[in-house]
Amino acid sequence: MLRRSAWLAVGQMRATNDVEANLRQCAQLVHQASLRRCSLLCLPEAFDFMGEAPGEAMSVAEPLDGPLMSRYRDLARSHDIWLSLGGFHEKIEGDDTHLYNAHVVVDNEGEIRAVYRKIHLFDVSIPNGPVLKESNGTRSGSSLTALDSPGRREKHSHLVDDPSNPHGQVGTLGLSVCYDLRFSELYLAYRQHAEADVLLVPSAFTATTGRAHWLPLLRARAIETQCYVAAAAQVGRHNAKRESYGHACIIDPWGEVVASCGEKELGIAVAEVDLAYMDQIRTNMPVFTHRRSDVYGAILPGQPATASEVEVLATTRRA
Repeated sequence: MLRRSAWLAVGQMRATNDVEANLRQCAQLVHQASLRRCSLLCLPEAFDFMGEAPGEAMSVAEPLDGPLMSRYRDLARSHDIWLSLGGFHEKIEGDDTHLYNAHVVVDNEGEIRAVYRKIHLFDVSIPNGPVLKESNGTRSGSSLTALDSPGRREKHSHLVDDPSNPHGQVGTLGLSVCYDLRFSELYLAYRQHAEADVLLVPSAFTATTGRAHWLPLLRARAIETQCYVAAAAQVGRHNAKRESYGHACIIDPWGEVVASCGEKELGIAVAEVDLAYMDQIRTNMPVFTHRRSDVYGAILPGQPATASEVEVLATTRRA
C-alpha cells in the first residue's frame, strides 16, 4: 500500500540581486533535501532574486517557459524531487511595469504542475522599518490553487500504490505566498473546498514583522485548519534596505513546530508529514463540522470562495 507519510523539507536562504548566486544556493538546498530522501522541498519567496532599487526585478523577470525556470526544473528532475518555488518573478506578456509573484510547483520529472499568483500584496509602512509597496510593480492574482503532490494517484477515487513512484504521500497542497498568511479565509477555503492537507507559505518576512508575527500566524493557520504548514523563509541582510527574519519551519496540525531552521543562513528543516496523525486530530476535534456559517458567514463583505472557485488540479480524495 502507498505510505501515508512522507518527508518534507523547507529551505532557508539569503537571496540577493545575483541570480546565479541564488541558483547556486538553491541547488545546495535541493541536494541536501535529496540526500535526506525528501519527497518535496519548499523554497522561499524571492528565491530567484532579491533586489534593492524599485523596479529592479522587472529587468530579470521571465515567463514560466523561460531559461531560468527551466534550470530549476532541471534541478527537480536531476534530484528526483518535487519543488515548491514560491515567489518567482514571472514576466507578464504586454506589461512592462508589473510582474506576478508566482508560486510554482514542479514535480520530480521537471514538469510544472501548478501556478498560484499572490493575491494579497504587501503595501505597508513599518515604524522604524522599511516602506514597502509591492503593488507598484506586482499585479495581484485572483484565484486559489490546490494540487495533488508526491504519492497521490487516482483510481476510482481511491489511493493506489504506484511501484514507479518511490515517494510517500505528502497530500493535497494549498498554495500561497508570504503576506497571504495574514488572511485566514484563504486557508480555510483550502481546507473546506480543496480538502488540503499541507499549506505552503513561502515567505520573506521582514525582521521587524517576523519577530512579532511569524510564528503566531503560522501556528494559528495550522491550528484552525488542522493542516500541516510548511513555511520556507529568507533570512539575514539582503542589501542596505532589506533584512529578513528567517526561522523557516514546519508546523503540524496540532500547532506544534516540528522542524525549524532558526537563524542559520543556509539550510533545510525536515519533518515527516503523517496523514494518519492529521486525520486523528480532525476526528478527535471535528471543528469543521461545528462551524456556524449560517450565523457569521455574512460578517465579511463579499461571498466566500466555493469549491468551484478553488482550482484543484487532479485532486483525489483519501479513501
